[in-house]
Order: sequence, then structure tokens, then C-alpha cells
Amino acid sequence: MTVDVPPAPLEALVRHFADLRDGTHAGHATRQGKQDAFRQAVALLDAPARQVLAEFDRHLLLGSGTIEAAGPHADAAGGSFATWSLSWPAQRTAGVAPITLIAHYGAGFHHPHLRGATVGEWPLNVTDAGQAAELVPVLRAIATADLHNLVFQRDWRLVPAIHP
Repeated sequence: MTVDVPPAPLEALVRHFADLRDGTHAGHATRQGKQDAFRQAVALLDAPARQVLAEFDRHLLLGSGTIEAAGPHADAAGGSFATWSLSWPAQRTAGVAPITLIAHYGAGFHHPHLRGATVGEWPLNVTDAGQAAELVPVLRAIATADLHNLVFQRDWRLVPAIHP
């Protein structure tokens, strides 16, 4: 018997929407509990974030980059954020932002989120089935972000799997 287990990003999205439905995050209902969970999430994200940026540095920047991590810190509005960035000489000379991964828990947010410094467009350069298959994680990330934003525009009731 085959068990139909959803891909990890979809399981994470269901947890996220269930938190909205239940008014909790990571089992916490208070802002302090959620803030503690955010700090723990930032600590857990440190190694994967550094790994991803190191891959970009090694393969695309030829080892010329510098990885920096900061946070979690309080922001001016009473929320919290942490960043992981990869900068390199040509980027600094051009005066553009470094590659940046951001975890943030806004003061008015129910739960934390992830984002990039400039994320919005993904490159599409596919010429065979193998290259198309390699995009599955990217397509999942795009669809996950899109559904999250649709719920953000309305509420968790848009997703039938979240109904009690």
C-alpha cells in the first residue's frame, strides 16, 4: 500500500495555514512564545542558509564572496528579523544588494516569514525534459508562495485541507 505523502513544502504550508486557523505558531499562542519559536527557527535555519549561499559562492562567484549572518534583531516597528547575505566585489562595485535571505516576524504578523532581497522572478531556460524536471523544487516554491499570498489576501478558509 502506497501512502500519499505530500512534498515537504506542502506539508509546511498546511502547518502554516493550520496555525492561522488555530491562532498559534509552533504550538504557541502568545507573542512571547511565538518570538521564542522565531529565535529557535533562526538558529535552525543558520546552517541551511549558509550552505545555500556557500553553493552560490563556490559555483557562481568562484569563491570571491563573503557570507554574513545577523540576527535575530528587533526592527523599528517592534518585530524581529535575521539575515544571511552573500556579497562579492563586482556586486559591491555595481552598488546593488547582495544575495540575501531574510527571516522576519513583523510586529503585526501572526507568524514569521522568509523572503529574499529582490525575489519575484525566476529564470526559465529549459531545453529538455531533464532541465524541466530540475525545476520541480522551484515550481513548488513559486506555487507555495503564490498560495500563501492568496491566503494572505483573504484567509485560510481558501484552502479546503485546513478546514476542521
